[in-house]
Amino acid sequence: MSSTADLPASPTLSHVLDNGLTVLGEPMPWLRTAAFSLCLPGGVQWESERHPGLAGLVCEMVQRGAGSRNSRDLVAAQDNLGMDRSAGVSTAHVSFGAAMPADSLLAALDLYADIVRRPHLPGDQLEDAQAMALQELHAIEDEPTQRVMTRLKSLHYGPVLGRSVYGTEAGLRSVSSNEIREFYTAHYQPAGAILAVAGNFQWQETLDKIVDLWGSWKPQPRPQDTPITDLPAVYEHIDHPSQQTHIAFAYPAVAYGHPDYFALRAGVGVLSDGMSSRLFDRVREQRGLCYSVSASCHSLRGVGGVFGYAGTTAERAQQTLDVTLAEIQAIAEGVDDDELRRLKVRVQSNLIMEQESSASRASSMVSDWFHLGRVMSAAELERRIESVRGDEVMAYWKQCPPQSFRIVTLGPQPLTVPA
Repeated sequence: MSSTADLPASPTLSHVLDNGLTVLGEPMPWLRTAAFSLCLPGGVQWESERHPGLAGLVCEMVQRGAGSRNSRDLVAAQDNLGMDRSAGVSTAHVSFGAAMPADSLLAALDLYADIVRRPHLPGDQLEDAQAMALQELHAIEDEPTQRVMTRLKSLHYGPVLGRSVYGTEAGLRSVSSNEIREFYTAHYQPAGAILAVAGNFQWQETLDKIVDLWGSWKPQPRPQDTPITDLPAVYEHIDHPSQQTHIAFAYPAVAYGHPDYFALRAGVGVLSDGMSSRLFDRVREQRGLCYSVSASCHSLRGVGGVFGYAGTTAERAQQTLDVTLAEIQAIAEGVDDDELRRLKVRVQSNLIMEQESSASRASSMVSDWFHLGRVMSAAELERRIESVRGDEVMAYWKQCPPQSFRIVTLGPQPLTVPA
């Protein structure tokens, strides 16, 4: 085993096991809780084209009994430890996380070592898991906002990196128990996995426990990452009989970790961070064009984008699209000091609240390590945001102007995309 130290400015401790599992820890002794976030390289990008939805099914199946406990016993054990837990898949990872009273942490780690290393994967429960996944899929398909955003992600990142975490009906129905076990064996492994612990805990005691639970886990060969490709601008309309129109849009932008990311983040924050932001004020409040409008930064490793959404009436949809895109372009003309000041205050407020949440901090640690190869401290993040100037935001917008838009609309009639 080898030990690595994080940057001096960060309170995060790190240790990499011989099998490739990265362990991160950030003690927060003022809390009464502890939390962990465990990410394994089992996201939807590793699914086969024949089985969209397989990663999510495996995530569900590993929780249906593990080690010496059946499915019911496992749930009872989690409840007895006071765990507020979550699990799910993303493009790159399958993630398991939980927050709990601090004295339950070691027992919770023991429980999740069984879940990810010794799951039962009961074949007689696959049909029930498929039925649950199909219900989630149909619920998303019946929700217009989710429907356009899911399609937008595919157009922006491509058919693999943009794959939906919900899969398809045909893909879910075609999965067999053998395919569940094959995916589990290939992707639930320590190489490339990250386990972050935050809250009121003792680092050495917890690390010793993690080494005992996961140190003997054998790594598997890792598949190559999906190549990142440039995709063209595209407009797609989904015909839907309704009085409303749902507009989703995205354009390429630098990813988290790029030197210009915080200039981008500040510009997007001016556009859509709070009720005083430009999109909310100028598109919704002043003009009354829509009932919802927003934009945010999104990153995969090495590739990113700005994603946005607007919900409006069919009559006002064209003007909503025109004005929203114009406001995005107008950041290049200037950002007021007051706009940046309000954004920085909101970021500081969010950082303060994160310091009161062990679960939020554990999740941020995993994200930082995956994207940056290190964990950024709250103080460093605050300095980065605080140092952004309006001229830097303008310079980024001019150097990397919003273009190559991918736009998806759902409603009674298509719109005209501005040149």
